[in-house]
Amino acid sequence: MPLSVDRLNHLLLLSTLVLLFAVAAVRLSSRSGLPSLLVYLGIGIALGQDGLGVQFDNAELTRTLGYAALVVILTEGGLSTKWREIRPAVPSAAVLSTVGVGVSVLVTASAAHYLVGLNWQAALLMGAVVSSTDAAAVFSVLRKVPLPKRLAGVLEAESGFNDAPVVILVVAFSQLHFAPGDWYVLVAEIVLELAIGLVIGLVVGRLGELSLGRVALPASGLYPIAVMALCVLSYASGALLHGSGFLAVYVTALVLGNAKLPHRPAVRGFADGLAWIAQIGLFVLLGLLVTPHDLLDDFWPAIGVGLALTVVARPLSVLCSLLPFGRRLRDQALLSWAGLRGAVPIVLATIPRVAEVDGSERIFNIVFMLVIIFTAVQGPTLPWVARKLNLSDSEEPMDLDIESAPLERLRGHLLSVAIPEHSKMHGVEITELRLPPGAAVTLVVRDGSSFVPLPTTMLRHGDELLVVATDEVRDQTEQRLLDVGRGGKLAGWLRQG
Repeated sequence: MPLSVDRLNHLLLLSTLVLLFAVAAVRLSSRSGLPSLLVYLGIGIALGQDGLGVQFDNAELTRTLGYAALVVILTEGGLSTKWREIRPAVPSAAVLSTVGVGVSVLVTASAAHYLVGLNWQAALLMGAVVSSTDAAAVFSVLRKVPLPKRLAGVLEAESGFNDAPVVILVVAFSQLHFAPGDWYVLVAEIVLELAIGLVIGLVVGRLGELSLGRVALPASGLYPIAVMALCVLSYASGALLHGSGFLAVYVTALVLGNAKLPHRPAVRGFADGLAWIAQIGLFVLLGLLVTPHDLLDDFWPAIGVGLALTVVARPLSVLCSLLPFGRRLRDQALLSWAGLRGAVPIVLATIPRVAEVDGSERIFNIVFMLVIIFTAVQGPTLPWVARKLNLSDSEEPMDLDIESAPLERLRGHLLSVAIPEHSKMHGVEITELRLPPGAAVTLVVRDGSSFVPLPTTMLRHGDELLVVATDEVRDQTEQRLLDVGRGGKLAGWLRQG
């Protein structure tokens, strides 16, 4: 039935009000320390049948839109992740995303079977659904918590990698003809799909890097659109070729986010805005899908499964996965507590509902309650746990924010450099930057005023620089600026970077 103009206008008005309220609620969540997903879920519940009476029970549509939202969220996560920071953590994160997921599924499924009384198919589904850490929750919380890069890298890479094997497990367990004796076939399928997704992600990312890095588009706003299109292309290609589309999109975004593309901050800003919209829409939709008065019956089962997951399954999966890497016990303790759940488990819980698996409604309700309760506990307490374990790293110098714009006719680049707090470029004179020949600082913006610097001008926190560099020394100039930002004026001699 087509929508009338008045009906469409009412929907647009309601959607806009919800979006504006959700944006304002971010301030509330940041002050309280609660992850914003709880606020958005609350908005959806308030709009639902036990609130304002909006009727919505389409699990299949929720799953489809949830997949689309996860693609956007993973894209933003990959674009904003620095490869040099997570590179040492990739082996640990890869094992944690595969072996760790397997351990977590078995332990949590056993708890769901023996404590809650679910049959083994439903119990395995429960274990698989809640074994994936949520990229949106991890990215949003970790960027507010000053953790050492060795730990933040593991958590970020894990949240980007583990969606892929978990989705495969949930789909497999939702099939009624699946037999536990076929575990070796399932493992082979997971390995194959991950390999296909990885290859597609690397190929699309590399092709995008080569093409966008050499083409001067007529408008800067086209670069973010092109990057987003490449990431969606990677996901679709991976899914159509029976690979892991989620791994493909994350790897593509990781490659593009660390490439020397023009207008990188603008690209990240565009992706960040889309990711916020995706999170808000997804969480509100999930809040609409749930029936609040049915949740109370599954409160204690959610507590039981959540405790088994948080206190037993997650620490055991971390221990088994990171034992070969010699991680310290306090590192493992923080990684265990920082395994945040969010929208991903709730979205995955819609898969058995669409497949009409016996007990799927109860799985969804338990997962929903588990996510709300344990996210409300783990998110706000993570900074306290990091401090108690002496793992807070608030004085870590932040990297410079460098935006590059090509000057095609002049055969050069214009670099815009922002000096953040704790950067070691503070107190460095212009001459002490020792930029290569062919590069020069042409303008400094300080406290809202701009001036042409002298060779003896001393840089400060909060300054913004405009640096002009020829094509030949562009990469060398950017690397030198990053090195000084990390190591100060002696970066070259101290081998910083």
